[in-house]
Amino acid sequence: MLATFHDLKNASVFITGGAKGIGAALTEGFLEQGAKVAFIQRSDATEFVDKVAAQTGNRPLFIPCDVSDIPALHAAMDRAAEAHGPFNVLVNNAANDTRYRAETVTEAIWDASHDVNLKPYFFACQKAAEMMKGIGGGSIINFSSTSYMLGVPELSTYIAANAGIMGLTRSLAREWGGHKIRVNALAPGWVMTERQKELWVTPESLAAFIERQCIHEAMQPEDIVGGVLFLASSLSRMITSQTLVIDAGVVGSV
Repeated sequence: MLATFHDLKNASVFITGGAKGIGAALTEGFLEQGAKVAFIQRSDATEFVDKVAAQTGNRPLFIPCDVSDIPALHAAMDRAAEAHGPFNVLVNNAANDTRYRAETVTEAIWDASHDVNLKPYFFACQKAAEMMKGIGGGSIINFSSTSYMLGVPELSTYIAANAGIMGLTRSLAREWGGHKIRVNALAPGWVMTERQKELWVTPESLAAFIERQCIHEAMQPEDIVGGVLFLASSLSRMITSQTLVIDAGVVGSV
């Protein structure tokens, strides 16, 4: 832990997809701040929970849930609030970046993509805002992606959802600002999660992408944590309706 955000101690934090990739780093980061963290994950995360509890001395609440099942998502959020209190922070992180050539996308593929990458974002925000209005405000952080800004091929369904997340973020920030609910987006660059390394990364593709970055190092999940903690904390209390890009300078250099 490189910095302490004192107001995050004992904060009630809810993270979607909080046991893998960037989400796992976020869960650990909030636990290190002393926050009360609940997260959902479709796959079993018991081993992850034990590991981070041992590392941080702070045990998260894992609730198995398929984020595309909105009633189950809302039930999980209710359960987390019962355990930890109304949410101070919501992090919409769960996503599926499976690649399809545009001509192969069917209606079923389109719907399945948006059922993970966009629809639950809105309904999680809606539920969290109900709680945040009752406690005088809060912070919502919606994960998007620089792939939307770069126009990466074979990601049309995912990119369409990410563009939607950016617009959704701005609209909700305007609608709920009077309740002191801040809504921001965070757009990472190419982060070396296990999924990316297993499915997409090759030495050639990684070297070419790093060359496009201003900082010539591969990005890791831990590199995203500081930005999220900042947006979650009161240090950013007047920042809303914005998108924080953490990509080692790719977007700014193209």
